[in-house]
Amino acid sequence: MHGPASPGWLLVALCAATGAYCLLRMRSSVEEQRRAAGGEALMGFGMAAMAVPAAAFTPPAWAWPAYAVVFGAAALRALWSSRALWSPSALWSPRALWSSRASAHHLHHLIGATAMVYMAVVMAASPAAHHHAHGASGVPLVTGALLLYFVAYVLLTGTRLVPAGPVPAGTGPAGGSAPGGSPGWGDRPELARACRLSMGMAMVAMLLGL
Repeated sequence: MHGPASPGWLLVALCAATGAYCLLRMRSSVEEQRRAAGGEALMGFGMAAMAVPAAAFTPPAWAWPAYAVVFGAAALRALWSSRALWSPSALWSPRALWSSRASAHHLHHLIGATAMVYMAVVMAASPAAHHHAHGASGVPLVTGALLLYFVAYVLLTGTRLVPAGPVPAGTGPAGGSAPGGSPGWGDRPELARACRLSMGMAMVAMLLGL
């Protein structure tokens, strides 16, 4: 975050483009798709703002607490949306627990929003954060755990991008379809996964900058 200019602007461009595509995905006719796309758009634009090089813009002192509040609210919303994972029936049935793909995706949103809160708190607590991120230092255990999660997420999502034949309309987490019966370009599951892969890689880069 707020590191060298060239990599920083590349990260900004990647996150902003991902956020913009997620805004377009919010036009889906599938409610679950719209909810997921809204959370991912917020994450993409938030990460883009965090990655702006300090040489171009130094955020004011109130910016980091504002980030923490916004993404803290997003984390609470994701926690509520993933409540099916914590139901008594799910706890007694591991198969039922992992079969809820939508709730598992909300859990990923929860971890992502929590990571954003963590980075904002680290930057706010570091005196050097108002100039550049090289003076910021997070809790190694927390940073390492988040890094392990997002590296694993990137690897897993990357393997899922390998073509495995056509996906029937209305299936999968992205699940929408165009009027003709085939998935609309905003509902294609491989494009949604590519967006999540991009944000996962960006999160790894930002955590490495702490």
